[in-house]
Amino acid sequence: MRPPFVLSVCLLLAGCSVPSTVTVTSTASKPGSQRPTASAAVPSRQATVTRVVDGDTAHVTFHGRDVTIRFIGVDTPETVAPGVPIECYGPEASHFTTSRLTGRTVRLEFDVDRIDPYGRTLAYLWMPDGSMFNETLVRRGFATVATYPPDTKYVRRFEAAQRAAKTAGRGLWSAC
Repeated sequence: MRPPFVLSVCLLLAGCSVPSTVTVTSTASKPGSQRPTASAAVPSRQATVTRVVDGDTAHVTFHGRDVTIRFIGVDTPETVAPGVPIECYGPEASHFTTSRLTGRTVRLEFDVDRIDPYGRTLAYLWMPDGSMFNETLVRRGFATVATYPPDTKYVRRFEAAQRAAKTAGRGLWSAC
């Protein structure tokens, strides 16, 4: 094998690995800077939530198709994972997501990775009032920060929301 080919194979294999643990990181951007958001020239990213699977996963209609969305950067306690018992505050997180999202139109924002290892589309969900639902889950104590690089665009916001929830004893921070 030629060295450039070996290097290409190694890089390909490295990109295919799935992290075995949750890693919380921060971005390498200047403090206070954010990557640009979607511009008006980008095709519509509006979606309608049709069904909630659990606190951090939902089905939407997006461009006429049913798409499973996994919310980037957050993790709610499990309620439907095969072989995993229902976790503390999981039913409350699922109920909150169901009551806030079912039937609502949201705007999807994508980060670096578009699909996770389970075939779900990864997205931040923006509500009509301009709030980000992923962040709301953390701020209200229904989720913890769970960031998988390279999808780290809002990790600092999520970490600040988690500190606030933990300090105030909101949601799972007082119940579990």
